[in-house]
Amino acid sequence: MPESCLAHTEFIERDAPAIAAFAKKAAAGAATPREKAVKLFYAVRDGIYYDPYRIDPRREAFRATTILRQGYGYCVTKAVLLAALMRSQGIACRIHLADVRNHLTTKRLKEMMKTDIFYNHGYNDVWLDGRWLKVTPTFNLSLCEKFKVKPLDWDGQSDAVLHPFDMEGRRHMEYIHDRGSFDDLPFDFLVETFITRYGGSIEEFQRQTAKTGRFEEEAEGEAKKVSGKSV
Repeated sequence: MPESCLAHTEFIERDAPAIAAFAKKAAAGAATPREKAVKLFYAVRDGIYYDPYRIDPRREAFRATTILRQGYGYCVTKAVLLAALMRSQGIACRIHLADVRNHLTTKRLKEMMKTDIFYNHGYNDVWLDGRWLKVTPTFNLSLCEKFKVKPLDWDGQSDAVLHPFDMEGRRHMEYIHDRGSFDDLPFDFLVETFITRYGGSIEEFQRQTAKTGRFEEEAEGEAKKVSGKSV
């Protein structure tokens, strides 16, 4: 396990006082690295709301301290925060990116993205008990309930990536291309992806999403429509 997976970086701000304080509080009572890791996973999963409509194009918006302070993020930024919290507790953690097909995205988000493929979906690799485990802290519990998606739990002993089906048997998430692991967030690569895959910059995406409502409310409304049709 390389020491770089424990380092303080531009985005994974392990040594920031706010990160250290939050991690210490969230992991309180945990006796082992595994117990600490699980507590930190749930702190990010449910304490930081998933919101793909508020992606800020500035570099500083992708830093762990910013994400912690604002209390929301999308898959990539939530993974950045979890990595910082893990490292602050001495647990090696890195960013993992993959392209996924999300069948449960909202109609509005799909129209803005012009695809149902989420390029560079972010999650984490966590080093526990001598091996890397994959874990995804993306969807908070309240969003899962609205989307009728089973919440992703983690025991610190196995991989925890998004389920292929939701609670009603519909396809949820397909992993279609692995882009590898990173010791720090490859910000320039993310920016390039927005331009080449979504047909515009992060700034353009931000201008479009500024006119939308709350993602959770939108997800709940669409899930109800689908459930009504299936009855």
